[in-house]
Amino acid sequence: MKYPILLPNIFNYPFTYESSLKLKVGDYVNVPFGKKLITGVVWDKFEENVNKEFKIKSIKEKLKIEPLKHQTIDFLNWFSEYNLVPLGMTLKLHLLSGKAIEKQKITEYQKYQIKSKKEQFNLSQEQEKAFKELVKRDNLFRVHLLQGTTGSGKTIVYFKAIEKIIHRLEQSLILLPEIGLTGEFEKKFKNFFGFEAAVWHSKITPKRKKIIWSGLANGEIKVVIGARSALFLPFKKLGLIIVDEEHDQSFKQDEGVTYNARDMAILRANNENIPVNLVTAVPSIETYSNIKNKKYFHSRLISRYKDANLPNHQIIDLNQNKLAKKKFISFKTLSKVKEHLDQGDQVLFFINRRGFAPYVLCKKCLNVFSCPNCSINLVYHKNKKKLLCHYCGYSSSLQRKCKKDNICDFVFSGPGVEKIAEEVKILFPKQKILIFSSDTMNKASGKNNLDKIISGEVNILVGTQLISKGFHFPNLNCIIVLDIDLTSRGHDLRSAEKNLQLYHQLSGRAGRTGKPASVYFQTYDLNSEIINQMTNEDPYVFLDKELELRRINNLPPFVRFISLILTSSDEIKLEKESLNLKNFLLGKINEKVLGPVESPVYKIKKKYRQRILVSAKKTSKIQKNLGEILKKYSLPPEIKLTVDVDPISFN
Repeated sequence: MKYPILLPNIFNYPFTYESSLKLKVGDYVNVPFGKKLITGVVWDKFEENVNKEFKIKSIKEKLKIEPLKHQTIDFLNWFSEYNLVPLGMTLKLHLLSGKAIEKQKITEYQKYQIKSKKEQFNLSQEQEKAFKELVKRDNLFRVHLLQGTTGSGKTIVYFKAIEKIIHRLEQSLILLPEIGLTGEFEKKFKNFFGFEAAVWHSKITPKRKKIIWSGLANGEIKVVIGARSALFLPFKKLGLIIVDEEHDQSFKQDEGVTYNARDMAILRANNENIPVNLVTAVPSIETYSNIKNKKYFHSRLISRYKDANLPNHQIIDLNQNKLAKKKFISFKTLSKVKEHLDQGDQVLFFINRRGFAPYVLCKKCLNVFSCPNCSINLVYHKNKKKLLCHYCGYSSSLQRKCKKDNICDFVFSGPGVEKIAEEVKILFPKQKILIFSSDTMNKASGKNNLDKIISGEVNILVGTQLISKGFHFPNLNCIIVLDIDLTSRGHDLRSAEKNLQLYHQLSGRAGRTGKPASVYFQTYDLNSEIINQMTNEDPYVFLDKELELRRINNLPPFVRFISLILTSSDEIKLEKESLNLKNFLLGKINEKVLGPVESPVYKIKKKYRQRILVSAKKTSKIQKNLGEILKKYSLPPEIKLTVDVDPISFN
């Protein structure tokens, strides 16, 4: 008997095999492909041209695994069509290193077995109301946003919702945007439930991945805390999806297979006919629009947990409080910090730049040091004594021969966290200071550093936006925002939205235990509305204005964007082919085709980049039309095309 077998590769269709075995849709099988034996899945339809002449190979064996559910197959089909990704590459996201994993020894799953919880958590009246709203019709598909100010106890509310799912012996998935630092979240989970959740991300060992993959397929594991890729795991009976920090752009996969994990979580929940709960302090503009249009349900937590007050906000006018030469902390800021330190408060200096300085130049030959592989400046990391590219990872020493006079004489322009930390150490020599960025917190020492912060051993933090992502620092009651004038500007259409979300999250790190707290903004621009917008306790005031601006200017979420990114090492051929592709599209689709233009970061990893932007009506079926058209266009082998549906970044 003939069977359609989908394989984890670049093809957009299943291959036809034969077998005497009685197989059904969803069964995992091993089949010969070329000279290899690979794992595939019996799919729900054959390739379109089944009558062509070819030798049909035989299926070698059926694997002893619970078959892939029809709902999951539907999800993978929809994912492929929506994101214009070959179906085989979609299956590759589901399989573990291109394989399915048979059941492991039962002892391997013991650490994830359900146990009685250690602590009892009582909900406030406001939390109880939100919980009841959250679990209405929790056996059907619905999208529900749980929005609450930072420190309002959103996590405990959705833990209660997960608890109900566990009692039904169903599985839950918690998606987090930053999975590298989940220690605190894992502790919170174990304290509440009394057992460990399975943690899924790129850094866990292959052995652990096998255990989790098979444990979910056979139903032994009930809860997963995961990064984007966890969305494709083989849940036997998924009952609930949580997307925490749903606004976070880390949910968007920009390399390889492009997709938005938040949107795909909603798609998977729809196919499984289960609820999906979005959680945030400030919703994304798309989510807020869906609330306004009554497509999503909505609950709000206004009060902080145990009635802790939100921090007050103060502006430090740099026009009146001048900065000393080559310094970035004003005397007024300094006096505020001293007051807080004398009160036993922890202090955070916030600047959203890694390294020591974002620009390095020689004052003799005027050479600016840029990456040889990317059209971006190299960032000087003083702690590593290296110039680094934050796009491709290129590094070099600082020592350079000067084109004019022997050795370069360097000028470091612009502050990064290392430069600010250096200035802070001079100002506060007796205080324990720690840099909080991906360079220091994603390493083996990250957990140890986190413990030091929480215990109060660290007095002053100098951090990037990483510090805003869900951490609880009980002693943090003073935040200094140093670079508000720079971060409030940019070419990104989402910059204002992102800043609102960032600074709401950031200010929410302060004053969580009830002690009075303050956030200070150093700025030259007193007329700017951005600080007023960010410090307004009700983020919906800003989001309403932003939505209206988007509507007037025909921008998402009122229209659809699909970005076509062409890359090549041959700049001239790339420019020519980009124009050819645009002209080809103009004759075949009704939507607006904008560009081609050079990407803002024109070269990455020695590849030049051109963008074409397709703008379509919200209701149009642009993916299907565009997918069929692109199949008919043949690109030269040296040019690669990436399709980004609903792009977030335009770099």
